[in-house]
Amino acid sequence: MEYIDRLPAMDLMRSEKMMLVQLIIPVESAHRAVSYLGELGLLQFRDLNDDKSPFQRTFVNQVKRCAEMSRKLRFIKEQIHKAGLTPSPSPAPQPDIDLEELEIQLEEHEHGLIEMNANSEKLQQTYNELLEFKMVLQKAGDFLLSTGSHVATQETELAENIHVNDDYAETSSLLEQVGSNFQEMLPGPSNQTGVRFISGIICKSKVLRFERMLFRTTRGNMLFNQAPTDDQILDPATNELVEKIVFVVFFSGEQARVKILKICEAFGANCYPVAEDTIRRRQITREVLSHLSDLETTLEAGLRHRDKALISIGFHLAKWMNMVRREKAVYDTLNMLNFDVTKKCLVGEGWCPIFAKTKIQEALQRATTDSNSQVGVIFHVMHSVESPPTYFKTNHLTNAYQEIVDAYGVAKYQEANPAVYTIITFPFLFAVMFGDWGHGICLLLGALFLIAREKKLGSQKLGSFMEMLFGGRYVLLLMSLFSIYCGLIYNEFFSVPFHIFGNSAYRCRDTTCSDSRSVGLVKYQDTYPFGVDPSWRGSRSELPFLNSLKMKMSILFGIAQMNLGIILSYFNARYFGNSLDIKYQFVPQMIFLNSLFGYLSLLIIIKWCSGSQADLYHVMIYMFLSPFEDLGENKLFWGQNVLQVILLLLAVIAVPWMLFPKPFILKRLHTE
Repeated sequence: MEYIDRLPAMDLMRSEKMMLVQLIIPVESAHRAVSYLGELGLLQFRDLNDDKSPFQRTFVNQVKRCAEMSRKLRFIKEQIHKAGLTPSPSPAPQPDIDLEELEIQLEEHEHGLIEMNANSEKLQQTYNELLEFKMVLQKAGDFLLSTGSHVATQETELAENIHVNDDYAETSSLLEQVGSNFQEMLPGPSNQTGVRFISGIICKSKVLRFERMLFRTTRGNMLFNQAPTDDQILDPATNELVEKIVFVVFFSGEQARVKILKICEAFGANCYPVAEDTIRRRQITREVLSHLSDLETTLEAGLRHRDKALISIGFHLAKWMNMVRREKAVYDTLNMLNFDVTKKCLVGEGWCPIFAKTKIQEALQRATTDSNSQVGVIFHVMHSVESPPTYFKTNHLTNAYQEIVDAYGVAKYQEANPAVYTIITFPFLFAVMFGDWGHGICLLLGALFLIAREKKLGSQKLGSFMEMLFGGRYVLLLMSLFSIYCGLIYNEFFSVPFHIFGNSAYRCRDTTCSDSRSVGLVKYQDTYPFGVDPSWRGSRSELPFLNSLKMKMSILFGIAQMNLGIILSYFNARYFGNSLDIKYQFVPQMIFLNSLFGYLSLLIIIKWCSGSQADLYHVMIYMFLSPFEDLGENKLFWGQNVLQVILLLLAVIAVPWMLFPKPFILKRLHTE
């Protein structure tokens, strides 16, 4: 033990030694001091205002301002993504700005974007209305067109110029047909002027229910004509293209008109007036087309202006978001400090590693100089009875393994760190389970790619999955290397064996054998030099052999790892001077584990070395059921029966030894 004590301390084996410090910071240099300490990342402040709510703290207004600026930045980012643009940092160096100037700029940008969005929505709504009006004029004109009049003949050329791609297949006036239908329905002579119509446009998904409702409301005293629009219309609410239907409802009577208009309003149908006079309808269509052309030009110009503004903001977006996030973190930290009004200073306490004392003092001195403060920051080391926090100094390689261990539980202050052993055991046990040197090579190439582009990927914002892969790049590297190693031992390349290290040690027992796989093989030369002989693959005994090999090997590694954990508990107890844990925890745990499972591991190794056919299941089961029974053909070495009885007694004794003394002793010590 003295030899072990003289060994130098292993880096990362135990957490860094910490000290509690007190900082007395003048108000004028408080912001810079906290900002510089945050960049250093070696001081953990304690919250001295935990009895106050967030709204009762000193810098609550500054925190609210930062939160509001974060909201504006998120709004701008959403607008950039909504416009289909990609924010990218400016290649030219950007001048630094303070928080107040950034707040003013963000207010202007947000107000400008909201105003541009409102104008764009109004213009888009007007454009949609005019587009719908144009479609209603075109389709309703087909229903009302009269080819019997010489006026329609004279205006055919005008109609072809206005209604592009319209097909006039009607040979008689639908209005006349509707009139004749109503003449059959109404008593007395025909009254053409009593038939009226309402035209409009509605979503295609609602047209069936709309027509059914109209029919039931008017009791069938109407004629419903519909035609699909040539183009889809952009819905400003969902920003998606929707299909719509143009309809014309012919009816008679004022009451029917009121009912139809209410139904149109309920179904969200837009009604537009259509003149019966063909010349007037052509004139209105020309005016609508002119307005549509003007609106298209205005909308395109507005979108170009908006995209240009968003691109200019996108150059600074990442920098501004980092700046606001950093400022908010600074003010959140300042709210953890006590504000002394009389001395105009802030008092803070925090934990830091002992090795970082000089770096922290240099950062505080730099903050005092940069803020032109007449009074420096007072750095005072305090004594504390509470347990310090755990801090491990990690690097790119060890950080991922430390996070894996911390996900299960953080070690106590100065306790042995399992991450030291996890660096090897985690990727190696992965390889034991999934060893295949073909898959290992693929995993190795992926890990090398992430490591080679470490600087570039580290400066980019990645997705959650890619960020996880990049953070564990060195874990993937060791996993791939161990997978290749175990894959060579298993002789598996994408589950296919290869004769890498020479010819197989087995061959067909007979030269005339045609199917050596089913008949069996005999050994004719020395054992295969490395790993599993490829002849095992496909043989009748492949499954029992390989399953036995991997299962028993897993047992050996599992028992070894459990022993390692118990041994670490011994060094922890010895380091903290806790003899109670050594006597009543470490010793009975080692006895119990190795009396049963350690003995099983010994039997596995002896069976491998001797080539015995003993059934280890039978040995372990009857060790408990019939400890004095003769083992017979399952006996592996002399004195095995006596040893089993001794180990069984030790295991039985270790259980109460491990469970009962320690709680009673702790209770007695607590009472005293």
